[in-house]
Amino acid sequence: MIWVNGVLAESGAATVSVLDHGLTTGDGVFETVKAVDGQPFAVRRHLDRLTRSARGLGLPDPDQEAVRAGVAEVLAANPMPLGRVRITYTGGIAPLGSERGTDPTTLVVAVGTAKPRPDTTAVVTVPWRRNEHSAVAGLKTTSYAENVVALAVAHRAGASESLFANTAGQLCEGTGSNVFVVLDGRLLTPPLASGCLAGITRQLVLDWTGAEEAELPFEVLERAEEIFLTSTLRDVQAVTRVDDRQLDGPGPVTLKAMALFAERSAETSEP
Repeated sequence: MIWVNGVLAESGAATVSVLDHGLTTGDGVFETVKAVDGQPFAVRRHLDRLTRSARGLGLPDPDQEAVRAGVAEVLAANPMPLGRVRITYTGGIAPLGSERGTDPTTLVVAVGTAKPRPDTTAVVTVPWRRNEHSAVAGLKTTSYAENVVALAVAHRAGASESLFANTAGQLCEGTGSNVFVVLDGRLLTPPLASGCLAGITRQLVLDWTGAEEAELPFEVLERAEEIFLTSTLRDVQAVTRVDDRQLDGPGPVTLKAMALFAERSAETSEP
């Protein structure tokens, strides 16, 4: 069952127009929310970021109460132990070009099953750069073609994620994750000015572990003592291979972050 503009429908009957601006130009924003046994995690934070992303694209603010209702209805209609809730908000029906139309926006909430992530993973680096000066830098938009290409490269290399530098040659982010490194015993992550997404899990790890933001050269991946990824479905996941470099792990700092995140996130669904 999928929720489209306030109506819950079977997946085969849940449709949007082929002229939707989210389809024709990628004019939309989205959020992915983890749900455990039907309980979504950090919805307030996700909806606040959805609103920030919409404003960044010049879309009207989404109706947060409507989104909450859609999430609740979808989860009730699709029981599962671990779910990936996808909230998509687009510019609605528009002409076949970059300009927007006058029709209402489109709001879709769907859910799919997810698997618990392993404690460790491998990543690769890719030559393409995130543009930290882009008009959409830091916005969670539906324009994900660059991520699709980079993630396919990772999968061909037996990895689960690709990591990007930005145009300044600094470490930025993954296709769908933030990255933390341990350097000289300090837990560090790129600042938002690097062009990375303001990840929900990233911020919680910063709040709960005392990690610091720092501009980091992309080459830090060659000498970091520990590396881990954060995202909605990864939580905290240790990296044990970067390209051809093998790392022991999870290391002590990563293990502490993993345990702390698991403990704190179990205490409340709205951290």
